[in-house]
Amino acid sequence: MAIYQNITELVGNTPIVKLNNLVPEGAAEVYVKLEAFNPGSSVKDRIALAMIEQAEKDGIIKPGDTIVEPTSGNTGIGLAWVGAAKGYKVIIIMPETMSIERRKIIQAYGAELVLTAGSEGMKGAIAKAHEIAEERNGWVPLQFVNPANPKIHEDTTGKEILEAFGSTGLDAFVSGIGTGGTITGVSHTLKQANPTISIYAVEADESAILSGEAPGPHKIQGISAGFIPDTLYSIKNNDT
Repeated sequence: MAIYQNITELVGNTPIVKLNNLVPEGAAEVYVKLEAFNPGSSVKDRIALAMIEQAEKDGIIKPGDTIVEPTSGNTGIGLAWVGAAKGYKVIIIMPETMSIERRKIIQAYGAELVLTAGSEGMKGAIAKAHEIAEERNGWVPLQFVNPANPKIHEDTTGKEILEAFGSTGLDAFVSGIGTGGTITGVSHTLKQANPTISIYAVEADESAILSGEAPGPHKIQGISAGFIPDTLYSIKNNDT
Protein backbone atom coordinates (compact mmCIF):
# COMPACT_ATOMS: atom_id res chain seq x y z
CA MET A 1 0.00 0.00 0.00
CA ALA A 2 1.29 3.44 -0.91
CA ILE A 3 2.28 5.95 1.76
CA TYR A 4 1.33 9.56 1.06
CA GLN A 5 3.21 12.57 2.38
CA ASN A 6 0.24 14.95 2.38
CA ILE A 7 -3.52 14.54 2.44
CA THR A 8 -3.81 16.69 -0.69
CA GLU A 9 -2.23 13.82 -2.63
CA LEU A 10 -5.43 11.83 -2.07
CA VAL A 11 -7.60 14.15 -4.16
CA GLY A 12 -8.84 12.58 -7.39
CA ASN A 13 -8.50 9.13 -8.96
CA THR A 14 -11.85 8.18 -7.47
CA PRO A 15 -13.39 4.79 -8.31
CA ILE A 16 -16.14 4.15 -10.85
CA VAL A 17 -18.81 1.56 -10.09
CA LYS A 18 -21.63 0.03 -12.13
CA LEU A 19 -25.19 0.33 -10.79
CA ASN A 20 -26.54 -3.21 -10.84
CA ASN A 21 -29.74 -3.02 -8.79
CA LEU A 22 -31.13 0.45 -9.56
CA VAL A 23 -31.29 0.08 -13.33
CA PRO A 24 -34.05 -2.07 -14.92
CA GLU A 25 -32.98 -5.21 -16.76
CA GLY A 26 -32.39 -4.52 -20.43
CA ALA A 27 -31.81 -0.81 -19.88
CA ALA A 28 -28.58 1.08 -20.42
CA GLU A 29 -25.53 0.30 -18.33
CA VAL A 30 -25.10 3.10 -15.80
CA TYR A 31 -21.88 3.90 -13.97
CA VAL A 32 -21.21 6.46 -11.26
CA LYS A 33 -17.94 8.08 -10.23
CA LEU A 34 -17.64 8.02 -6.46
CA GLU A 35 -16.36 11.50 -5.66
CA ALA A 36 -17.19 10.88 -2.01
CA PHE A 37 -13.87 9.02 -1.89
CA ASN A 38 -12.07 12.37 -1.90
CA PRO A 39 -10.77 13.47 1.54
CA GLY A 40 -13.59 16.00 2.02
CA SER A 41 -16.17 13.58 0.60
CA SER A 42 -17.09 15.48 -2.57
CA VAL A 43 -16.03 16.44 -6.08
CA LYS A 44 -15.42 19.98 -4.81
CA ASP A 45 -12.14 18.88 -3.22
CA ARG A 46 -10.69 18.92 -6.72
CA ILE A 47 -11.48 22.57 -7.37
CA ALA A 48 -10.62 23.70 -3.84
CA LEU A 49 -7.10 22.32 -4.19
CA ALA A 50 -6.76 23.48 -7.80
CA MET A 51 -7.84 27.07 -7.13
CA ILE A 52 -5.52 27.42 -4.14
CA GLU A 53 -2.52 25.88 -5.87
CA GLN A 54 -3.05 27.98 -9.01
CA ALA A 55 -3.21 31.13 -6.89
CA GLU A 56 0.00 30.05 -5.15
CA LYS A 57 1.72 29.54 -8.50
CA ASP A 58 0.52 32.97 -9.63
CA GLY A 59 1.92 34.58 -6.49
CA ILE A 60 -1.50 35.75 -5.33
CA ILE A 61 -1.50 33.98 -1.97
CA LYS A 62 0.90 32.29 0.42
CA PRO A 63 0.43 30.26 3.63
CA GLY A 64 -0.79 32.52 6.41
CA ASP A 65 -3.08 34.53 4.15
CA THR A 66 -6.88 34.61 4.39
CA ILE A 67 -9.20 32.85 1.92
CA VAL A 68 -12.83 33.98 1.74
CA GLU A 69 -15.37 32.07 -0.36
CA PRO A 70 -19.17 31.98 -0.83
CA THR A 71 -20.46 28.43 -1.17
CA SER A 72 -23.48 26.20 -0.74
CA GLY A 73 -21.30 23.88 1.30
CA ASN A 74 -19.06 21.35 -0.42
CA THR A 75 -16.57 23.82 -1.87
CA GLY A 76 -16.42 25.37 1.58
CA ILE A 77 -15.60 21.99 3.08
CA GLY A 78 -12.89 21.48 0.48
CA LEU A 79 -11.37 24.91 1.04
CA ALA A 80 -11.56 24.44 4.81
CA TRP A 81 -9.53 21.25 4.91
CA VAL A 82 -7.12 22.19 2.11
CA GLY A 83 -6.61 25.55 3.79
CA ALA A 84 -5.93 23.85 7.11
CA ALA A 85 -3.43 21.47 5.50
CA LYS A 86 -1.62 24.33 3.76
CA GLY A 87 -1.71 26.87 6.59
CA TYR A 88 -4.37 29.36 5.48
CA LYS A 89 -7.09 31.09 7.46
CA VAL A 90 -10.39 30.27 5.76
CA ILE A 91 -13.68 32.17 6.01
CA ILE A 92 -16.70 30.52 4.42
CA ILE A 93 -19.86 32.46 3.56
CA MET A 94 -22.95 30.30 3.22
CA PRO A 95 -26.73 30.84 2.99
CA GLU A 96 -28.43 29.91 6.25
CA THR A 97 -30.60 27.39 4.40
CA MET A 98 -27.71 24.98 3.93
CA SER A 99 -27.55 21.88 6.14
CA ILE A 100 -26.36 21.88 9.74
CA GLU A 101 -23.99 19.02 8.88
CA ARG A 102 -22.14 21.14 6.34
CA ARG A 103 -21.79 23.97 8.82
CA LYS A 104 -20.34 21.66 11.46
CA ILE A 105 -17.87 20.02 9.07
CA ILE A 106 -16.58 23.39 7.85
CA GLN A 107 -16.08 24.57 11.42
CA ALA A 108 -14.50 21.26 12.44
CA TYR A 109 -11.76 21.89 9.88
CA GLY A 110 -11.05 25.20 11.62
CA ALA A 111 -12.70 27.59 9.17
CA GLU A 112 -14.76 30.58 10.24
CA LEU A 113 -18.38 30.35 9.09
CA VAL A 114 -20.56 33.35 8.23
CA LEU A 115 -24.23 32.77 7.38
CA THR A 116 -26.29 35.00 5.10
CA ALA A 117 -30.05 35.30 4.65
CA GLY A 118 -31.49 32.29 2.89
CA SER A 119 -33.84 34.51 0.92
CA GLU A 120 -30.83 36.14 -0.76
CA GLY A 121 -29.50 32.80 -2.03
CA MET A 122 -25.98 32.47 -3.38
CA LYS A 123 -26.02 36.04 -4.68
CA GLY A 124 -26.27 37.28 -1.11
CA ALA A 125 -23.40 35.04 -0.02
CA ILE A 126 -21.25 36.26 -2.90
CA ALA A 127 -21.85 39.91 -2.01
CA LYS A 128 -21.01 39.23 1.65
CA ALA A 129 -17.81 37.40 0.70
CA HIS A 130 -16.53 40.39 -1.25
CA GLU A 131 -17.39 42.67 1.66
CA ILE A 132 -15.50 40.52 4.17
CA ALA A 133 -12.54 40.03 1.83
CA GLU A 134 -12.16 43.79 1.52
CA GLU A 135 -12.40 44.26 5.28
CA ARG A 136 -9.89 41.51 6.13
CA ASN A 137 -7.58 41.68 3.12
CA GLY A 138 -8.69 38.25 1.96
CA TRP A 139 -8.52 36.44 -1.36
CA VAL A 140 -11.76 35.20 -2.94
CA PRO A 141 -11.27 32.12 -5.19
CA LEU A 142 -14.60 32.83 -6.93
CA GLN A 143 -15.44 29.26 -7.89
CA PHE A 144 -18.23 30.49 -10.19
CA VAL A 145 -15.78 32.34 -12.47
CA ASN A 146 -12.37 30.83 -11.67
CA PRO A 147 -10.93 29.08 -14.77
CA ALA A 148 -9.02 26.66 -12.52
CA ASN A 149 -12.41 25.11 -11.74
CA PRO A 150 -13.30 23.62 -15.15
CA LYS A 151 -9.61 23.17 -15.98
CA ILE A 152 -9.01 20.69 -13.15
CA HIS A 153 -12.00 18.62 -14.32
CA GLU A 154 -10.67 18.69 -17.86
CA ASP A 155 -7.23 17.57 -16.68
CA THR A 156 -8.25 15.02 -14.03
CA THR A 157 -11.91 14.01 -13.76
CA GLY A 158 -12.45 13.82 -17.50
CA LYS A 159 -9.20 12.00 -18.14
CA GLU A 160 -9.94 9.48 -15.38
CA ILE A 161 -13.28 8.69 -17.03
CA LEU A 162 -11.64 8.45 -20.44
CA GLU A 163 -8.96 6.10 -19.12
CA ALA A 164 -11.65 3.84 -17.67
CA PHE A 165 -13.94 3.65 -20.70
CA GLY A 166 -11.81 4.56 -23.69
CA SER A 167 -12.80 6.99 -26.42
CA THR A 168 -15.92 5.07 -27.50
CA GLY A 169 -16.98 3.34 -24.30
CA LEU A 170 -19.60 5.88 -23.22
CA ASP A 171 -22.74 7.10 -24.96
CA ALA A 172 -23.54 9.88 -22.50
CA PHE A 173 -22.27 11.85 -19.51
CA VAL A 174 -24.68 13.26 -16.90
CA SER A 175 -23.83 15.91 -14.31
CA GLY A 176 -25.63 18.23 -11.93
CA ILE A 177 -24.98 21.94 -12.44
CA GLY A 178 -23.63 24.02 -9.57
CA THR A 179 -20.73 26.14 -10.75
CA GLY A 180 -20.75 24.34 -14.09
CA GLY A 181 -17.10 23.43 -13.67
CA THR A 182 -17.53 19.66 -13.61
CA ILE A 183 -19.71 19.36 -16.70
CA THR A 184 -17.68 21.94 -18.64
CA GLY A 185 -14.29 20.40 -17.93
CA VAL A 186 -15.32 16.75 -18.20
CA SER A 187 -17.36 17.24 -21.36
CA HIS A 188 -14.48 19.09 -23.03
CA THR A 189 -12.20 16.10 -22.51
CA LEU A 190 -14.83 13.52 -23.47
CA LYS A 191 -15.97 15.45 -26.56
CA GLN A 192 -12.41 15.74 -27.84
CA ALA A 193 -12.09 11.96 -27.71
CA ASN A 194 -15.64 11.19 -28.87
CA PRO A 195 -17.51 14.06 -30.58
CA THR A 196 -20.75 12.05 -30.68
CA ILE A 197 -21.08 11.58 -26.91
CA SER A 198 -24.19 13.20 -25.41
CA ILE A 199 -23.85 15.56 -22.44
CA TYR A 200 -26.78 16.05 -20.05
CA ALA A 201 -27.01 18.84 -17.46
CA VAL A 202 -29.23 18.30 -14.42
CA GLU A 203 -30.84 21.20 -12.56
CA ALA A 204 -33.60 21.62 -9.99
CA ASP A 205 -37.05 21.83 -11.58
CA GLU A 206 -37.94 24.73 -9.28
CA SER A 207 -34.94 26.75 -10.48
CA ALA A 208 -34.45 25.56 -14.05
CA ILE A 209 -32.73 28.65 -15.44
CA LEU A 210 -30.80 26.68 -18.06
CA SER A 211 -34.17 25.63 -19.43
CA GLY A 212 -35.32 29.24 -19.58
CA GLU A 213 -37.30 29.23 -16.35
CA ALA A 214 -37.07 31.75 -13.50
CA PRO A 215 -34.78 31.04 -10.53
CA GLY A 216 -36.46 29.94 -7.33
CA PRO A 217 -35.93 28.16 -4.00
CA HIS A 218 -35.46 24.39 -4.02
CA LYS A 219 -34.22 21.63 -1.73
CA ILE A 220 -31.31 20.17 -3.72
CA GLN A 221 -28.21 21.60 -2.07
CA GLY A 222 -25.20 22.21 -4.29
CA ILE A 223 -26.86 22.72 -7.67
CA SER A 224 -29.03 25.36 -9.36
CA ALA A 225 -27.60 28.47 -7.70
CA GLY A 226 -30.13 30.75 -9.38
CA PHE A 227 -27.87 32.19 -12.06
CA ILE A 228 -25.74 30.96 -14.95
CA PRO A 229 -22.09 30.90 -13.78
CA ASP A 230 -19.23 31.99 -16.01
CA THR A 231 -17.57 28.60 -15.53
CA LEU A 232 -20.44 26.93 -17.40
CA TYR A 233 -19.37 27.04 -21.03
CA SER A 234 -22.17 27.59 -23.52
CA ILE A 235 -22.25 27.91 -27.30
CA LYS A 236 -24.83 28.83 -29.89
CA ASN A 237 -26.64 26.10 -31.81
CA ASN A 238 -24.94 26.99 -35.09
CA ASP A 239 -21.53 26.57 -33.48
CA THR A 240 -22.15 23.10 -32.10
